[in-house]
Order: sequence, then C-alpha cells, then structure tokens
Amino acid sequence: MYYLLYGFLYLLSLLPMRLLYVLSDGIYLLVYYVFGYRKKVVMNNLKIAFPEKSGEERVRIAKKFYHHFIDSFLEVVKLLTASQTFVQKRFTMDVGELNDLYASGKSCQLHLGHTFNWEWGHLALTKLTPYQILVVYMPITNPKFEKLFYRLRTRSGNVFLPATTMRESITPYLRTQYLLGLVADQNPSNARTSYWLNFFGRPTPFASGPEKGARAGALPVVFACIEKPRRGYYHATVSLGAKDGSQLAEGELTLRYVRYLESVIRRNPDMWLWSHRRFKHAWKDEYADMWIDECMVPQQAVLAG
Repeated sequence: MYYLLYGFLYLLSLLPMRLLYVLSDGIYLLVYYVFGYRKKVVMNNLKIAFPEKSGEERVRIAKKFYHHFIDSFLEVVKLLTASQTFVQKRFTMDVGELNDLYASGKSCQLHLGHTFNWEWGHLALTKLTPYQILVVYMPITNPKFEKLFYRLRTRSGNVFLPATTMRESITPYLRTQYLLGLVADQNPSNARTSYWLNFFGRPTPFASGPEKGARAGALPVVFACIEKPRRGYYHATVSLGAKDGSQLAEGELTLRYVRYLESVIRRNPDMWLWSHRRFKHAWKDEYADMWIDECMVPQQAVLAG
C-alpha cells in the first residue's frame, strides 16, 4: 500500500506548479463546501481569537486558510521530484542573525509557529546556514504517511527528532554546533506542567520544554516568521528572541515568543493552522503556579461567568 501511495504522489509531483494549484482550487471546493473538514474547529478558533471581527470577516479568513492549507499539502508532494534549486528559488530567508550566532560558536534554538509553509522552510534553510539542522516533530499517526513525510523531510540531511523520544534522540548531536528547530505552538499534552498565559486574550498553555532546554543549555533563541508574498513563494524573517536563555527569568522566553507569535498571526491570520484545537484546555486554579503573564492570574469562577 505504501508503494502505491508513493507512486501516485510521485506522478502527481511531476505536474508543474500551475496545474497543482488548479488541482488545489478544486480540492478546496470539496474540502470546504462538501466535506467541511474541521470547519467547526476552525470557526470556533477564529471566534475566540477575533471576537471583534464580524462573522463575514472570519469566514473570509477561514476560506483563505483552507486555500493555504491545501496549497501547502500539494507543495509538500512536489518535493518528491523538486530540486533544491526549486526550493531555494521559492523560499527565501533573512539569516543574518543565524550567521552571527554561528560565528560566535554557539548552538541555537529556532522557535516558529504553524505558519505555511514550514515544510519548505527547513529545506531552504539547509543551504543558507552551516548549522546542523535538527527538527523536533510529532510523528504522524498514519504509518504510511509518516514513512513518506519522513523520507521527504530528511532528504537534505536535516535530522528529525521525534518529540516522544527527544531527550534520547538529541544526545548524539549535543557536541555539534546545531540549530534546533521547534514548532513551539503545539498543543501540550500535559496542561499541568505547561506555562500558562493569555493568547488572544484567553488563558492558554504552552509547552515548557523549549524554554527549559534553552535555559539548561544557555542557548540563544531566534524566532521565525513566514510570509507569503504571492502564491507559491515564501519569505522568512529571523529575529533574535534572547542572546542567552539562561539569563532570563523563568517564563520570560515563553512570554516573548507567544507575544511574537500572536503579532505574526494578527498580521496574516489566514496563514496559521487554525484546524488544530489550540484552545482546548480550560483554565483551572491548580495551574496558578505556572501562570507567567504580566496580567493577574485568572479566576476560574470569573472565566466560567
């Protein structure tokens, strides 16, 4: 079955981008209007994030999101036959901060959100920095797609570390000068051990692991923003989040990142992955010791009202 899937997607990847985007437009009509894939989740997330917008405005954002979402999937399929030159032409990046950090001899963490198209981004970065690129990822539950995506993701020599075994998997690379990429807006599995702060005005947990790793290793941290000037072309900007994670008070790095992420999403709301349940964890008073926001600790009774 894997080889049938691979063969079909391989043939699909041979199509020029203009035809893949025609196909994408057709799939969009089915996904949005016929199947309504996770539409309730998307619209509920948008209502929470943008209560000030009208229903029509949120629908427009949702429709653009679905176009980006389907485009990104077919763009990943294109990687089965696309050259590195193809990727470099269509995904550009400002890497001045990374070059300066590499020259200093330090390893580094890179934090970014689920903004399209992160799959092209790490491949483009391979040729733009001398760092050994490590990426922490959550394995896909479907074994056939996991095998396929793993093959695509590691084709340029980047190392993908399963989040489930990250501590053990990173050990062989700790003596190298690495850039550790973390998609740091994953919904944490354990709300009790996560940092809590306001995200779009709602108490929301963020995994504490990225910050704890930066603090333990005294690592610099950069934040990345991906924008889409036009269809099929992306540009990423890298900004310094902290020169040394260990020099910040606990929670400060996560707070800086979340404020950065929210500003990125507000500028281009249709570019973020609204189909995952970012706001599914409800605040409980027992999380008060993990609250890191500048605002007061929320009260469960107030939230319930």
